Amino acid sequence: MTASSAGARVIRVLAFDVFGTVVDWRSSIIGELERFGNSQGLQRDWGAFTDSWRGGYVPAMNLVRRGELPWTRLDDLHRRILDELLRDADIEANEDDVDHLNRAWHRLSPWPDAVEGLYRLKERFTITTLSNGNVSLLTDMAKHAGLPWDCVLSAEIFGHYKPDPEAYLGCAQILDVAPDEAMLVAAHPSDLRAARDAGLRTAYVDRPLEWGQPGRYRVPFEADEFDVTATDLLDLADKL
Repeated sequence: MTASSAGARVIRVLAFDVFGTVVDWRSSIIGELERFGNSQGLQRDWGAFTDSWRGGYVPAMNLVRRGELPWTRLDDLHRRILDELLRDADIEANEDDVDHLNRAWHRLSPWPDAVEGLYRLKERFTITTLSNGNVSLLTDMAKHAGLPWDCVLSAEIFGHYKPDPEAYLGCAQILDVAPDEAMLVAAHPSDLRAARDAGLRTAYVDRPLEWGQPGRYRVPFEADEFDVTATDLLDLADKL
């Protein structure tokens, strides 16, 4: 596919889901928890702890989406989940240590292809985040991981978490493009489907190791469901 072959308009903006698509959150968080455990003299199943921490993300976010919580940024949702997990695991630590641990999501490492792929894509397109992470989180992560975004956009700016359509349409509006001049790049079919329903173009990037084991929690989709399907960001750059 070329940048214009999937429709009448030329793609001008690539908006990226970040967690799992651009950065390897699971391995990064496990490493942070292992360091936390060593500093506290603790041994736990940190892989399971990581999965539970991430597993609480959608339910917590949905409390905001349904209006059961006021707008709450992702850092604070992560902290709610973390505090509950620490209590359940009978882990006590001082406030500074827990705060540093909660900010582990600011220090995630990129997938091996991500930085080079983004630089290649940046040559032709405006590249931006479109993540549920808050702006400070995404900015810190970009500096830590060397991610060369042209722009950092967050659900926080729009007051709506994905998959609310306001997030996708807000991205197009703030970058002054029509929805079909923007393409969401994501490793998650549900995110892409919501973007497609809002009028954006879509690119699926395969991340079989997002949850550690190949195919774990993999969501099926039709072969031609999205405008582009790529094995990684370098392959996406080739195809665009």
